[in-house]
Amino acid sequence: MRSVSAACRLGWAALGSACAIAAAQVPDAGMAPRLSGFGTMGPELQAMQRDDSLNPGMLWVKDGEALWQRDDGKTRRSCASCHGHAHTSMRGVATRFPAMDAQLRQPLDLSGRINLCRSRHQQAGAWAPEAEPLLALEAWVTMQSRGLALAPPADAALAPYRERGAALFRQRIGQLGLSCANCHDALVGKRLGGNPIPPGDPAPYPAYRLQWQNLGSLQRRIRNCMTGVRAEPLAYGSVEMIELSLHLAIRARGLALEAPGVRP
Repeated sequence: MRSVSAACRLGWAALGSACAIAAAQVPDAGMAPRLSGFGTMGPELQAMQRDDSLNPGMLWVKDGEALWQRDDGKTRRSCASCHGHAHTSMRGVATRFPAMDAQLRQPLDLSGRINLCRSRHQQAGAWAPEAEPLLALEAWVTMQSRGLALAPPADAALAPYRERGAALFRQRIGQLGLSCANCHDALVGKRLGGNPIPPGDPAPYPAYRLQWQNLGSLQRRIRNCMTGVRAEPLAYGSVEMIELSLHLAIRARGLALEAPGVRP
């Protein structure tokens, strides 16, 4: 993972006092964001996301389309072998993650589900977090739901995970002693490192970030934020990471899925 830029670190330091003051004014952390982070971007970045010929994330989508058809693992089966045409079988799927896996008895995000399908049905090895093929296939599957409203499941089995995710969103962490809510509720629209602070929604992910010069997952973005407040980042795929991702999806319920998005 790339380290945060010097400008970003300076931005966090400058905002530390403002965040501490704002912490007492944080609204209900379960409240959905009023808008996507798309609305906080300038017209040039918005145009880049809207136009598939300009959106760099579409390069990963094309790779994901090829991976969907590729036989893999000991079974020599492809995703298409079971799911057929992604345009129809995957329509709406990405809007409903993270979701509970009955066999594992714990929730998974979409990348976790893809890796589970590989091990269960293709008898193939799991891809590492942020691996190019994993990002590509996730981008391809997610794009089939682009424009549909985020609809995290109302599964009662997810209740304790929802509660812990909400608590993690409000928990102060790191040397700066900040929570997700301090910035992504109380300071939305204000600037950090030259960029406006978004409402912290998962709608554009996996997204191409100019800072990364690459496509990246929501988990990578969360880890970036944690590094920014000088905290130990949550491990990729950890239960806590999925709980926090679930809370972000709940907050963004009803927002249109944008992936592959473009962000600063």
